[in-house]
Amino acid sequence: MQGLEMNHVQATTRRSFITTASLTAGAPFISRLSWAAGSPMQKLQYAAIGAGGRGAADINSISGHKKVQMVAAADVDSGERKKLAAKKAGVKTFSDWREMFQTMGKGIDIVSVSTPDHMHGIMAMSAMNLGKHVYVQKPLAQTIGECRAMQETARRNKVIVQMGTQGASSFNDRMAVGLVQGQFIGKVTEAWVFCGKSWGDSKSLPDHQDPVPEGLDWDGWLGVGEKRPYLEKYYHPKTWRRRQGFGTGTLGDMGCHIFNAMYRGLALTAPKRVRSSTPVPNQYNWTGNEHVEYDFPGSKYTDGNLKVFWVSGKQRPPKELTALIPEGIKYRFGCLLKGEKGALLLRHGSSPVLLPAEKFAAVRPRKLAAIGHHDAFIDAVLDGNPERLLSPIDYAAPMTEFILLGNIAMQHSPNWLEWDAKHAVITNHKDANRNIHRTYRPGWEIMQG
Repeated sequence: MQGLEMNHVQATTRRSFITTASLTAGAPFISRLSWAAGSPMQKLQYAAIGAGGRGAADINSISGHKKVQMVAAADVDSGERKKLAAKKAGVKTFSDWREMFQTMGKGIDIVSVSTPDHMHGIMAMSAMNLGKHVYVQKPLAQTIGECRAMQETARRNKVIVQMGTQGASSFNDRMAVGLVQGQFIGKVTEAWVFCGKSWGDSKSLPDHQDPVPEGLDWDGWLGVGEKRPYLEKYYHPKTWRRRQGFGTGTLGDMGCHIFNAMYRGLALTAPKRVRSSTPVPNQYNWTGNEHVEYDFPGSKYTDGNLKVFWVSGKQRPPKELTALIPEGIKYRFGCLLKGEKGALLLRHGSSPVLLPAEKFAAVRPRKLAAIGHHDAFIDAVLDGNPERLLSPIDYAAPMTEFILLGNIAMQHSPNWLEWDAKHAVITNHKDANRNIHRTYRPGWEIMQG
């Protein structure tokens, strides 16, 4: 076969309330930082929100770029601030990210947001309003309403925003897109997206409280979320993903990674409806062993409308598809596409596999040049070219939206929810619309420029 050429597929619809006039007003993007691109002396001034866990990895990648100078970081945990200070001499640290912006705002060009999901929206939009370019971790936001507001805020302020789905820039995801669009398996008839991880918890909220550890700003950690007592290791530093109001469960945590190659490759738009056969989660936690079904309009790469299934934990794709996978091939996270001429296994973090293997033994996809997800963000800021990005806001927001719609379906299982993407309304279930937006806790407002 000839070498595969990869295409960068943009979302073909604008699932938001933004008018054509506002789109025109926000484009084209004009870099205000052209001095940094050409000067060996000048560097982008970088501030991080969130210094531990994924935040530490983002800091290492972004600050490692030759055109970046890290100047500040904010984290509610003093232990993480101390670790960072020991590694990054001269970086000013803050407990409150708002104080960081108030103190150093004019000296900051780019910001990373690597915090629990419930804080992505307010932090990223505040940074955008202050004219900062933002690298924000997945999922882009915790609610569909925030996704749309973030998209509008980025356009209004003419800033570049990249979602932290680093796999989107990987050889594996880009090759997967090429295989899908090359139609080696023909038009796709069905898709199963799966994740062996489970961020569920069926237990009720514990009826006690623990003392807040010294050095942790608990009120700052809660942020826009409702005020509640501290529980040791229940929220901070990792298990917040299980908790409604703070995380988005397994689907929100891993969906933006695992859906990417399929969603981009098939050039999907917004689903028409969604339902879940997952037990309804309790009011405090997300559920485990998720099962969600989406109905998507067809594209030129599908055989009519497309059913897409999400399963997590112990749930797996049907045996008729998994039976095609040869022994020895690991596939804990990924996507199985059923096509007219075969199947395609898209493995998260690993190379895609055409099935049955013997039929496609001669296929040798062309090697692709490496793309650094963080570097692409920085380079896009420097030259004002968002086309460099594989998870830009105008792609990331619609993708995150449909993933979060699956979480709403779980909260109203087993009902079909009919989705009017243009108006962001569930047309057949009034109560479910309450999950589209959220109210920030008093005292927490988006900062304005």
